[in-house]
Formats: sequence, C-alpha cells, structure tokens
Amino acid sequence: MKPQTMFGVVLWSDAAAQKAVIWCEDQGELAFYTPADVSVDDAPSLDAGDLIRFDVILQENVRKARNPEVLMPSHSPELPQKLRSGSSDIPVQNPPKKAAASTGKVVSLSEYFDTGAPRKIACSG
Repeated sequence: MKPQTMFGVVLWSDAAAQKAVIWCEDQGELAFYTPADVSVDDAPSLDAGDLIRFDVILQENVRKARNPEVLMPSHSPELPQKLRSGSSDIPVQNPPKKAAASTGKVVSLSEYFDTGAPRKIACSG
C-alpha cells in the first residue's frame, strides 16, 4: 500500500521508547508510531497534544505512522485527558480557517490547514 499524508494529534507517547499513538484526521482507526526505519537519535520527539503531519500505511491491519513532522507542539495538551474523562468541552486554540460544518461534535483537522480535497484511506479488516 502506498503511504498517504495525514494530519493527527498525538494522544499518548513514551519518550524513552519514542513510541506514540495518534488520532488521525479522517476519524478512522488510530495510528501507531515507532521509529523503526530510522535511528532512534534521528526520530522526532512526540508528546501528547502535538499536532503532526505524517505518512500512514496499513501493515497487517494496523495503521502505522512514518516520517512524523511536528507542526504545532502542545497544540492540544488537554485532549488525552478530555478523551479519558469523556468530556466534549475541548477548547480550540486556533480557530479553523474555514467555517466548521454544524454536524455535531466531529471537527476535521483539514479545517485548520489548506489540505485540498479530502482523502480517504481504505482499511481492511
């Protein structure tokens, strides 16, 4: 499968092991990051709440994140705790560039960036 570029927010990270779990802009399954293809010294440090851009691939029915790039450190540091507590009162630090659709609580990360047409990723399972 060819990698696709995706935006996401880091929900959990382990700095020592340089692993992370990422909430993806398409609201699909979470993506998992480990610096498998690069030296651990060359891998970026990811923290919970960071807004990142990355390549996503499907490997053995698991979404894997590759080549992460931190766009906004600490963009949503309260997001993991809010998700654990089930709260929907999550403040947005930067308003969307486009008007958000009034379709409920789902907000696409593409509203924050000029990403062009929406992209879909096929998942098997």
